[in-house]
Order: sequence, then C-alpha cells, then structure tokens
Amino acid sequence: MRQIPRDAGEMPFLDHLEELRWRIIYSLGAVVVGLAVGFFIVLHFDVLNLLERPILPYLRGHHVIATHPTDGLQLIMSSGMWLGFIIASPVILYQVWMFLTPALYKHERRYLIAALGGGIVLFALGALFAYAVMLPMSLPWLFKLFGNALEPMITAENYFGFVFSMVLTFGLAFELPVLVLLLAAARLVSPQMLSRFRRHAIVLIVAVAGFLTPGDIVMSTLALAIPLYLLYELSVLVAYVIWRKRDHAAETVAVLLAPLLVVRAWSRRSAAASRA
Repeated sequence: MRQIPRDAGEMPFLDHLEELRWRIIYSLGAVVVGLAVGFFIVLHFDVLNLLERPILPYLRGHHVIATHPTDGLQLIMSSGMWLGFIIASPVILYQVWMFLTPALYKHERRYLIAALGGGIVLFALGALFAYAVMLPMSLPWLFKLFGNALEPMITAENYFGFVFSMVLTFGLAFELPVLVLLLAAARLVSPQMLSRFRRHAIVLIVAVAGFLTPGDIVMSTLALAIPLYLLYELSVLVAYVIWRKRDHAAETVAVLLAPLLVVRAWSRRSAAASRA
C-alpha cells in the first residue's frame, strides 16, 4: 500500500478511495488468515470435545449424537468460522479505526477507543461466564426434567447450537457498560437518571436474568443477576466520568451514535477531498 497523507484535508477523493480499497483488502486478508487459524485449532486441538465436556456427565456414558453424515463437517465448519472471525476481528477493527481516525476529534477518539476496547473485553468475559458458570449450572436442572421415563439422546446440532447461543447472549448482555458509555456521551442518559431508576433497573435485571437462564429459578437467576447488577453500577460510574466533561457535546452526540459514525466520518473526508 502506498503512503497516503494522514491529514484528511490534504487527500483528494481518489486517494480516499485508494485507502479504503487497501483497508478492505487488509481486512479480507485478516479474515482468510483467521479462518485458516480457526480451522487449524478446531482440527488439531479437539475444540468440539472441549465444548462437549460440560454435558458428558449427564449422558450416562454416551456422547452427543450425530444424525447425519455431514454433521461433523458442519460443526467443524461453524466452529472454525466462529473462531476465525474472532481471531480476525482485532485486525478488522484496527483497519476501520485507521480509516476513520483522521475524521474524528481527539475526544471522540478517546470515547471510541474506550467503547471498542471495553466491548471486546466485556464480550469475552460474558462468553467465558456463560461457558464456565451458567452452562454447568443449567445442565443439571434441565436433565432432571427428563426424569426416569426419558432417555436423553441429545443431538450434536442442538447441543452446540444451545452452547453457541448462550455464549453469544451472555456476551451481548455484558455489553451494558459500553451501551451506557455511548448513551451518556450522547447526553441521552445522565448518572442522576441511572441512580434514580436503580430500583427499576434491579427489577429489570432480575427479570432478564430469569428469562435468559434455563436453570434453577433461584440460583441460576442470582448467578446472572449479580454480575449484571455490578455491571450496572459500573455503568453509573462510567456515566459520572463522562458527564464531568461537557465539552464538545454536540460533536459527541453525532459521533457516538454508532449507525451514524461511518457516515459522519466519510462525509468529513469527502468534503475535505472535494475542497482539495
């Protein structure tokens, strides 16, 4: 990739397109490499066996069942793709960041870095919490419902789909502080508002925890409700920090509403290119 001035005001429109093309090429290359590494890990480190381990004590000496000759291939493909995109995501986010950063103000960059970095860490914690805590708590309760009249014959497709959906759901649930960060930076919520509605938030958190957790109605609900409540308190603290800095409020509103971020940055660069 040829060297392109990082000052958006010095770049003509064709240079913007040239940089965008190379950013896309680098991102696609990262996806290809990530998929290759993901499939290598799945094939050589028996990831499916690791994911199956929590349910094995409840299958009475059996394994999850494959009902079609291609089930193994489909599970390897889906697991490798999930892992590959996760591996490639930091490079993709870096390319997006490098393309947009000339069009962002300094305070906007700080907020965006905090949102992206915090979002990755919190999603990973939520996914780990789902696998290490919620899955072992849910499975005993679910298998008790079989009783003695039913023989558990769990298919691989249904079980791994259950695991992936739980990991994704809890990863997204742990993004609460990032959401509050964006809303607070956009002045749509205030720390006083979050403190005033704390009781309502607790009721909502317990209701959401009861809905998301398929295990015991008390223990599993509390196991999720307590971390979510702690994340809510962290969100209040984040909102206090954000509201202490009231400079550039209008710009912050525009940049941190995620669907408008790319459009806003592209429009700045296009306007600068048209003047060049």
